[in-house]
Amino acid sequence: MSLHSYFDNLEPDSPDAEIWRFMPVEYFEDLMANEELRFTRADCFKQDETEGIPPEDYLRRVMGLRRYVIEDEVTLSHHIGTLAQDRERYYVQCWHLHRHETLEMWQGFAENGVAVRSRYDLIKSVMAGMLLDRTHLGLMRYGDERLHQTGRVNVLQFIHTKRKAYEGEREVRAIIEGQLAGDNRHFDANNYPHSRPLPENPRPSWVHGYKRRRIDVTALVTGVVVSPLATDEVLGVVKHWVQVKKHSYDVRLSNLTIG
Repeated sequence: MSLHSYFDNLEPDSPDAEIWRFMPVEYFEDLMANEELRFTRADCFKQDETEGIPPEDYLRRVMGLRRYVIEDEVTLSHHIGTLAQDRERYYVQCWHLHRHETLEMWQGFAENGVAVRSRYDLIKSVMAGMLLDRTHLGLMRYGDERLHQTGRVNVLQFIHTKRKAYEGEREVRAIIEGQLAGDNRHFDANNYPHSRPLPENPRPSWVHGYKRRRIDVTALVTGVVVSPLATDEVLGVVKHWVQVKKHSYDVRLSNLTIG
């Protein structure tokens, strides 16, 4: 199956653009020990509960739904609930399209951790090599301007769109498709649709919160940067794993490190 594009897929201007993945040091140790990438189910991101779901006003416009009209509000809840289940099929790993370091990225994602460096063409090759999976890779768009230009109801476009408040993340999104965890789990006992799946209609036990895929770490990682906010032990942990694995890439402190 391998790597697929969708109609509005966006990629960096340069195929060898530098990307960073910010992570706690224990995630770095996991990457080194198991040589696997971890992809999180799209509905499990606690930072943004609207992940993969467009603004209500957008759906009202493209579907011709009227505000405060009961039938249309029920239809809106049904479609949002359906999208909330559709997004459960997508497992995401987030990278940062690097331009320069910011303290906000360290504080938000790797305060006592590291950033693994790579390039867009390298992660693209890794994703294309997952032959048993249907995979996707591209840049996030921020704000709903592009949605209004296309006027579509497309889950992948929604998965690649976030609110303007997140544009500082400059996210590169790698995705594995999974299986739908069952539909109509947003209907209650009275057959009324809600905007999210209901606790009384749980997803199957075989639907996990993440997927892991084995990779060649040396074919992906070009370096490691240690957070300017990390404890002294973190640099030692990173150097230990690089030495144990006999990797040759650069390990250094953040340019924002003081002293």
